[in-house]
Amino acid sequence: MSDLKVRPPKSGGVANRYSRIANERPRVPVYRARADGYDGDLMQRGAIIVWGMLLIFVAGCGEPAPKSDAELGLNAQQSNGRRVFERDCAACHSAYSSSGSKGPSLQHLFRKQFLPSGLPANDRFVEQTIVGGRNMMPPMGEAISQQELDDLMAYLHTL
Repeated sequence: MSDLKVRPPKSGGVANRYSRIANERPRVPVYRARADGYDGDLMQRGAIIVWGMLLIFVAGCGEPAPKSDAELGLNAQQSNGRRVFERDCAACHSAYSSSGSKGPSLQHLFRKQFLPSGLPANDRFVEQTIVGGRNMMPPMGEAISQQELDDLMAYLHTL
């Protein structure tokens, strides 16, 4: 026979042409932390990811900055109505967003066919709701004057 001796693999299996490949360890990079436990590269990447997510969260939150009366093209009566709205209505209703905080949004109030209560969206029923209240909305009849109500109605028509 041959003088060539085949050395059996360490695993105790049969020697063949695939033994060398089967017994080698794959060359995979191994994460090894420093002896003092500090890994600056990993911590730096984590900090960058956290700050990036925070920046995206903050940038996407909230409503846009409020526009001035001039930017909205409001006349004097509508500007006064906007101040009444901010004072008495904005705590529950939003003017320029599609969702309200407690009450329904008033965006495009008079462009809709019906109010959230089911009544027709016209001056008569909007004024009646403001003055007398409805469901969870408190009556504002004694809190605002007739002039303030007229100014508020003029402003609501601009939404």
